[in-house]
Amino acid sequence: MNFRQSAEAIESYVTEQRRWFHRHPELSWEEFKTTDHIQAELESMGYTVHRFEDHPGCWAMLDGGEGKTVALRADIDALPVEEKTGLPFASENPGVMHACGHDCHAAMLLGAAKLLMEHKDEVHGKVKIFFQAAEETCHGAEYYVKQNILEGVDAIMGQHIWGKLDEPYMNFEPGRRMASCDNFTITVDGVSAHATQPELGADALIGAASILMNLQTFVSRNNSPLNPLVVTVGEMHAGQRFNIIANHAEMHGTVRTFEPAFRMSIKEQLERIIKNTAAALGLTAELKYEYYPSAVINDDDLLTQVAQKAAEKLYGAESMHELPMAMGSEDFAYFADKIPAVFGFLGSRNEAMGYTASNHNDCYTVNEPVLVRGVAMYAQFAVDYLDAAKG
Repeated sequence: MNFRQSAEAIESYVTEQRRWFHRHPELSWEEFKTTDHIQAELESMGYTVHRFEDHPGCWAMLDGGEGKTVALRADIDALPVEEKTGLPFASENPGVMHACGHDCHAAMLLGAAKLLMEHKDEVHGKVKIFFQAAEETCHGAEYYVKQNILEGVDAIMGQHIWGKLDEPYMNFEPGRRMASCDNFTITVDGVSAHATQPELGADALIGAASILMNLQTFVSRNNSPLNPLVVTVGEMHAGQRFNIIANHAEMHGTVRTFEPAFRMSIKEQLERIIKNTAAALGLTAELKYEYYPSAVINDDDLLTQVAQKAAEKLYGAESMHELPMAMGSEDFAYFADKIPAVFGFLGSRNEAMGYTASNHNDCYTVNEPVLVRGVAMYAQFAVDYLDAAKG
């Protein structure tokens, strides 16, 4: 079975769905209207839809008989971004936008669900079609894992439309794809005093600035240049008034890397820098460190090969393009930590047509005909994986 022509035949449906999602974006854990819409579409195709108590998101099962079970996942949440695309179907929710492309993912998976139902007789196993909320929180997938979404599932596939990959290329290469994500908060406490009498105080603002600068040495001097690592402080608050020595400062940041063992050593190393820098200035400092998704790594040879061969079957070997690993993160990792998984990318950059904004930009949008490639990949991968597993 080759799903290319079948996907192209429903291009108008996929476009219509993408525009509905784009017009009605909802933030993480608020995607109830989005879920209602998805449920109605799936039920119109003949699926029985399952919901989650007090949480958005849903899933349906296509039962093609005896065989393995493969899951196809799409995320559905939007971002707190004020849209500036000027599209006729721009967001109707002020300050909320599908700036990451999840509107495209949802539309592509609905299209794949439609094709798989139409070709049910050619599906040799089961396909769990899963629409996930709250990917942007970095913990959304974790909730569904705890709700046993992976029970009985043998493998899972996900894909992301990508503004840094040229249209119409795809990428399902093996190895490191997206980094782990851990976030931290640093609090610095000192003693307030009048600005004209600094000797009577202990300046938390100076301490925070010193900690910020010293943290840069962790990447440049405590880490191998061959090991990808990001330590970024993106937010800092300190002080009460222009003429008062600050007695408190707070910083928020993130850490991204790939190597699991190294990742688990980072907290202790950062804490050493933070506490010793503060102590040298007569201050105290505390580190609160939160572990988020691990890295997304395509390390299952079978799944990677199935995905690559599916893309070649659909669009030829020339459809695949190299893509450097990204230091951004994806909570798809929570699924990949539990069962065999593969994650890919669908290019949306088209400089000739003006589609140059990247994901999370307030002008991000896509050339909609490319979406049928994502539809075909979802469906082709599912059928090919089940055939390979049966064989």
